[in-house]
Amino acid sequence: MKKLLTSVVAAVACYAGVASAAEIKPAVVYDLGGRFDRSFNQGAYNGAEKYKADTGTEYRDFEIQNDSQREQAMRNFARRGMNPIVAIGFSQASALEKVAKEFPETKFTIVDMVVDLPNVQSVVFKEHEGSFLVGVLAAMASKTEKVGFVGGMDIPLIRKFACGYVQGVKHADPNAEVFQNMTGTTGAAWNDPVKGGELAKSQFDRGADVVYHAAGGTGVGVLQAAADAGKLGIGVDSNQNALHPGSVLTSMLKRVDVAVYEAFASAAGDNWKPGLTILGLAEGGVDWALDENNEKLITPEMKEAVAKAKEAITSGSLEVHDYMSDSACPM
Repeated sequence: MKKLLTSVVAAVACYAGVASAAEIKPAVVYDLGGRFDRSFNQGAYNGAEKYKADTGTEYRDFEIQNDSQREQAMRNFARRGMNPIVAIGFSQASALEKVAKEFPETKFTIVDMVVDLPNVQSVVFKEHEGSFLVGVLAAMASKTEKVGFVGGMDIPLIRKFACGYVQGVKHADPNAEVFQNMTGTTGAAWNDPVKGGELAKSQFDRGADVVYHAAGGTGVGVLQAAADAGKLGIGVDSNQNALHPGSVLTSMLKRVDVAVYEAFASAAGDNWKPGLTILGLAEGGVDWALDENNEKLITPEMKEAVAKAKEAITSGSLEVHDYMSDSACPM
């Protein structure tokens, strides 16, 4: 498949305002967890809302409640003439592939998975690079040299987050210990904040004082547990620093909002293209969050260390291993 290594910088620039060159009827199908999961899906919602605010273009969206609704939602949107249709999450791939073949004139964008069809645009991220950065910060913030990771559904993509995080932790402190737990093996793992809190507490009980989550709505429980225990949590996808100011060390930003915004904008501008877009640190697709909610937690030394790591990764002098390349983590 032709790879379109598109810079997010151009998409972010569109945030200043977009004049639609063509009339579009965009739609979004969220993954399990829903539009207000404060993480992955909400990033997509924020991008759609931003586009609506900038252009006045209305959009439709749908929150699936079970796997069987994926195909139905996409097909219903396509029948009603919605175009482009953005599917959020790797789990949408099989349904999208089937529906996209039925509606070859409709533009589809999928986030977090690759579907090789002439009317599908696939957007994936280098989550391991962003996770490396927050791993550096976790290690430097830890007083116990023990940190944790709570994943959502146990799949290679979430192992990719975990592996990048471990590499960052070990880069900053080779002696640090990293505890890891996954929430489950089904889609329910994305929306179980009670279990997320329990897993985080178990890691705190073992001595961890910083825990990073990549668990969607489940992660809300992880961050709550950190705040309750007087420890530090790390958010993911959206900027979650404000959920518990002073208790969230940082958030690993995954710009799903920009992916959705750009899908809408490119369709309106008549320059939407199928193919693969890969967004990492160099493209502005992932990063770490610093704002008024966590600035007192980040020391000058931490800022310097993460800046050096970011520069090394973007320049190519430091390569973060991608778990999904070989289903293994070197650490």
